Amino acid sequence: MRAVLQRVRRGRVSVDGATVAEIGAGLVILLGVGRGDTPAEAEALAEKTGVLRIFEDADGKMNRSVIDSGGEALVVSQFTLYADTAKGRRPSFLDAADPADAEPLVRRYAEGLQRAGIGTRLGVFGAHMLVEIENDGPVTVILERTPAT
Repeated sequence: MRAVLQRVRRGRVSVDGATVAEIGAGLVILLGVGRGDTPAEAEALAEKTGVLRIFEDADGKMNRSVIDSGGEALVVSQFTLYADTAKGRRPSFLDAADPADAEPLVRRYAEGLQRAGIGTRLGVFGAHMLVEIENDGPVTVILERTPAT
């Protein structure tokens, strides 16, 4: 699994002109699921996301997690994080999980964040979404968890 964490002041997802999820300060998380990913990767990645210290403390140092800061999370499924651009001009997405396998793992990841006490919203899996992000910093971090072999 791959996650692009963006520290935000606010985030919103719309589908067909209607807002389907919205958060205040926290993280907008673009989440990609790869072939072979399991619930164990989803759980581990959610745990790491919750405790990663990328929010500023009173001294302006990144010493606080999204949990510490009381922030929210907006999780947006993004299979294009598994784009392979090594050959030609059109990306290949063969490394991305099939939608039937990916959707439950996206939900499992979001549930892991919720269990950690993070208010979590989801985009609409498989929909064409408009994602609005007001970056804070900007601070963008990539996390990856690969299946154990």
